[in-house]
Amino acid sequence: MESQNILNAQAELWNQTFSFVKSLTLKCAIELGIPNAIHSHGQPMTLSELHTALSLPACNKTNLLRLVRMLTHSGFLMVQNTGKNNEEVYDLTPISRLVINNSDSTSSLSSFVLGILQFTLVKPSFHLGDWLKQDKLEPFEMAFGCTFWELAGKLPDFNTLFNGAMTSDSSFLSQFIVKEHGNVFQGISSLVDVGGGCGSVATAIAKAFPKIECTVLDLPQVVGHLPSNGLVKFVSGDMFSNIPRADAIFLKWILHDWCDEDCIKILQRCKEAIPSKEDGGKVIIVDIVVGSDVGSINHQPQLLFDMMMMTLTKGKEREENEWSNLFKEAGFDSYKITASLGVRSIIEVYP
Repeated sequence: MESQNILNAQAELWNQTFSFVKSLTLKCAIELGIPNAIHSHGQPMTLSELHTALSLPACNKTNLLRLVRMLTHSGFLMVQNTGKNNEEVYDLTPISRLVINNSDSTSSLSSFVLGILQFTLVKPSFHLGDWLKQDKLEPFEMAFGCTFWELAGKLPDFNTLFNGAMTSDSSFLSQFIVKEHGNVFQGISSLVDVGGGCGSVATAIAKAFPKIECTVLDLPQVVGHLPSNGLVKFVSGDMFSNIPRADAIFLKWILHDWCDEDCIKILQRCKEAIPSKEDGGKVIIVDIVVGSDVGSINHQPQLLFDMMMMTLTKGKEREENEWSNLFKEAGFDSYKITASLGVRSIIEVYP
């Protein structure tokens, strides 16, 4: 029995050791266009049909089988014995449907997955151990000799890929924000989306609530070239210096990028930009609250993102008491957390 326990432990150790292969298999499936191929086919596909649709060399048909075997094991695809001659056929699952790219899907998460799994974002993790032994450079700086934001300013391709990932996530999440949490925008006549990129969330808010005047504030390299889309105004600026005045300031996945001191500065600029609570002023934050009740979803994604923030930036994912301390230090009086956006929450903060 003791021997079996040790062997089971070894198997679990292997499972954790090779977890990176699971991520890269997912990346490969999206790059090959497997979800798109099955979706376009309109029904489950045999291996031969999938191999033909992907236009892969004949010599790689067996390798494709090995790939889809892993994808079915991970839950990305499902397999059934319903093809011709009882041949196995492969179909999409709720997970793989999230990365379909077609004219009917404006909220595909394929760009998010590919943006996160680019080598630039993976490489800093190899420096994590060395970083923990010293108190100077961040892991990202150890890998590239500059901060994440500095590299984004230097490398247009990297900046485009990262912004594409964030836009993908924003387009996906905005549908749930406006449809299921529209009450947070009641009584608001103006809103500034700080760090809102190309304006995916702000545009969704403006469409759902036409009476709200929406503005996106972001760095010049992000919004300087973007024309008004008739719904959202784009303003180049620095959230650490000044935020345009509005009834509400919106911060989606912004504060987790920064250390506590910087978050307090950002929140102070937010407080300066909004009216009192009595006059409807508030800050709306969409971010992770570690340990919040996420229902049937486990907390591991929250912890994984925290580790990613530790390697890429000086930021972190925060527990409620950590959020509370930030709000207090920035001069806010109260807040309300609604944990109903998957692993993320909506936090309404009042001056």
